[in-house]
Amino acid sequence: MIARSVRPRTARPGAPPTDTLHDLRFAALLGAEAWAGLPPAVRERFSKRLAPGLAVTYAGEIVESRRNLAGWILGQLCRLIGAPLPLGDDLGVAAVVTVTEDACAGGQFWTRMYGRAHGFPQVIHSSKRFAGPTGLEEYLGGGFGIALSVSADERALRFHSHHYFLAAGPLRWRLPAWLAPGDLTISHVDRSDGRFDFVLALHHPLLGEVMRQVGVFRERAADPHLEIIQ
Repeated sequence: MIARSVRPRTARPGAPPTDTLHDLRFAALLGAEAWAGLPPAVRERFSKRLAPGLAVTYAGEIVESRRNLAGWILGQLCRLIGAPLPLGDDLGVAAVVTVTEDACAGGQFWTRMYGRAHGFPQVIHSSKRFAGPTGLEEYLGGGFGIALSVSADERALRFHSHHYFLAAGPLRWRLPAWLAPGDLTISHVDRSDGRFDFVLALHHPLLGEVMRQVGVFRERAADPHLEIIQ
């Protein structure tokens, strides 16, 4: 693929970009049939490959959030690796997700900011990399990561935890099932009106529903004075 760059627009103000970068990595993970069955809006969101210096931003609010005692304890323990799980259950607070390209690892950086009723927002960083036995991994911090499998239906693209691992340089240790926090599913559910639900659900075979959070998001318009060019 030819490298792309970004420059100020010279065309008429407000005109839409005439060229985009296409990302086939998620489509390849799903397979042609499953990918084609997704809503067009979901395929479009997960087909964007960002040039250096660009980001896509989704803004919205948290509409559902709950956890049991095990979920609260897990969230506090995860502070040791950068707090990758939401710590609060405030509803109606602002939420922002920003995606940028991770050029060094060939993946994507995901930054999530969750508002709180009191105090500073919580900021969560992770890196999705197209690697590992399932083809997709999410690195959380402190060397911890999740190998993810991907599925789709007529409304949603879903990421499922296949296993958890700890990595240190070239070394990698797969956590045994009894140490895993549970089955994690992240769903991107289209609402057919330009919005989508981001649903985090963590379920443990013994502890039940550990955590669930739902945010409703819409893509924030890009700067009309920038365009992606070849």
